Amino acid sequence: MTVRPVLSNREARRLFLARHLLSAPEPGRPDAAALMTTVERLGFVQIDSINTVARAHHMILWARHPGYRPEMLRPLLERDRSLFEHWTHDAAVIPTAFFPHWQLRFARARETLAARWKTWRDDAYLGKLDEVLDQVARQGPVTAGDTGEAEPKAKGGWWDWHPSKTALEYLWRTGALAVARREGFQKVYDLTERVIPEPHRGARPAAEETVDWACTAALDRLGFATSGEIAAFFATVTPEEAKAWCAAERAAGRLIEIDVEGADGSLRRAFARPAILAETPPEPTGRIRILSPFDPALRDRNRTERLFGFHYRIEVFVPEPKRRYGYYVFPVLEGDRLIGRIDAKADRQAGALAVRAFWPEPGVAVGAGRQARLTAELDRLARFSGCDRVDFAAAWQRATLA
Repeated sequence: MTVRPVLSNREARRLFLARHLLSAPEPGRPDAAALMTTVERLGFVQIDSINTVARAHHMILWARHPGYRPEMLRPLLERDRSLFEHWTHDAAVIPTAFFPHWQLRFARARETLAARWKTWRDDAYLGKLDEVLDQVARQGPVTAGDTGEAEPKAKGGWWDWHPSKTALEYLWRTGALAVARREGFQKVYDLTERVIPEPHRGARPAAEETVDWACTAALDRLGFATSGEIAAFFATVTPEEAKAWCAAERAAGRLIEIDVEGADGSLRRAFARPAILAETPPEPTGRIRILSPFDPALRDRNRTERLFGFHYRIEVFVPEPKRRYGYYVFPVLEGDRLIGRIDAKADRQAGALAVRAFWPEPGVAVGAGRQARLTAELDRLARFSGCDRVDFAAAWQRATLA
């Protein structure tokens, strides 16, 4: 019987947080180089439209750089073009140096989207592809509202697209168009050659090179992972490709199998580099941090529960009578523990961050010191969100829910 090395839960949590740059916040206002390093080390930063306090990508960067402000990201995307926007598991900001490896995603999207979207969206958009591409080439950057002038604009929500909007998204997902900028939260599309600089745009790595790059980059950023978690990181390689990569790397001695201890004491097999056994992750600071629900450290909810014993779901789709917490609550990190969740919303007209409730996790006592640290973080969050004060609801400190 093979005995695998065991990574204790304490070591696993600390190593995982260190890889996700959550061990210690970086002081001061970050410059462009610091922000680029952060995005590169994370691999990508997810974008999301929900803006109860700030958009996800801004909160993710703020959690690591308390001096960060939203206007700092725009030049990297729109002027320097050192970042671009595309998909990983969801819409994300990605280092432009990684763009060559998105060629595999573009090729696979061309194979799968046309068939899938025929049934999901109606195939009328297929007849609009050349027309939309020609419009962008002639007129320059466009929004969805600039296309399909004669087409009825549906009002059924985000996913109820008119054919030319669907064509724009298809051309973006398959690489012919790129996001040049956003106006508000609306994407502005342009030809890829006018957005992505050379040499990144012209590089065409072979599929096996991209598979190796994506798996290597994922494991480097996770520290330890199953083959499924490696595949899911960028959502570019298939589970079968990640499984084959892990087997080949293990056979070559570049990977080992370890057992990772969960918060409940259970063991789960994972792959890691041999050097992980000698790695001493830093001890996280005791500072409390309020995280975006889309923080890369929390993206895999099952892994969050295994490592931290923290059951977390965004409750937007849970009917009201069954909701245990608010509609959109923020996880609260202290050291290497997730200690609770907080319901807060920026009321910018009133200039206040409205805190409605904080629910501590079981076993977490809110004494004077912890309350002071939480209040200090809420003050920082208020300033970050454009508010000048924090308003606490009556009885905002709630009891732990069983």
